[in-house]
Amino acid sequence: MLTFAQSLTWYHWWIAAAVLAIFETFLPGAIAIWFAAAAVVVGALDLVVPIPWQLQLVLFGVLGALAIVLWRRFREPETQQDSDQPSLNRRGAQYVGQVLELVEPIADGQGKVRVADTVWLVRGGDAPVGARVRVTGVDGTALRVESV
Repeated sequence: MLTFAQSLTWYHWWIAAAVLAIFETFLPGAIAIWFAAAAVVVGALDLVVPIPWQLQLVLFGVLGALAIVLWRRFREPETQQDSDQPSLNRRGAQYVGQVLELVEPIADGQGKVRVADTVWLVRGGDAPVGARVRVTGVDGTALRVESV
């Protein structure tokens, strides 16, 4: 192994880059491609200026890691389309800001309200049946409320 490392040349790096690119094709994850790019750069540098094998290995590792870090930092955020109904699939979020009436008292931090034809669990400060509460947020399947 040491003998092979000592005889690394530019074309070894380009072969490694091709193999890594093939791995990326069949095992996607956007990791191997950055090491493939690092291998191309190290191979190109070694073609222009002979570099000791130890430095080649260090450059490969550093450039690969740096490429991944830069890609993750500067990649464009996942494309999200703005919707005219942003809370369409977040049912509880539709009720934030509404004032509702308790159908069960809030005791020990939990109670229930009626919203249209559904009864929702609510969390908030203790309040009696019939009290009006404002929805301030959503905790999983429960609405967070405060007394009005």
